[in-house]
Amino acid sequence: MPKAVCQGAMCSCPMGSAPSTLSVTSQQIVKIGGMLVATIQDCVTGSNLPPFGTCQILTASAMGTPTPCAMAPAGTWMPGSIVQKINNLPVLTDTSKLVCGIGGMISITNPSNVIEETK
Repeated sequence: MPKAVCQGAMCSCPMGSAPSTLSVTSQQIVKIGGMLVATIQDCVTGSNLPPFGTCQILTASAMGTPTPCAMAPAGTWMPGSIVQKINNLPVLTDTSKLVCGIGGMISITNPSNVIEETK
């Protein structure tokens, strides 16, 4: 079962040289364990996701000159939750992906959401 993604989740792009940390700005109401829950709208470069270090695609285009990531989201995170919504926006799940218009596919590597199970 997919997990909801929260503030501070770790994301990665196979074309980038470094991971990035997700910031939630799409809503300020719902929290899990004190952390804001992300929605599929948390996909803005700089505001929600810092760049992923050096981009392999842009570096190759620059004939080997190291070139910083210039993440260009081509839409929102997909698919998001089909059941849970916040303010009519699907909750971001750890199985969602974000397509970068430059060529990468961003994924969640750690949802920053630990749910304790009771016995």
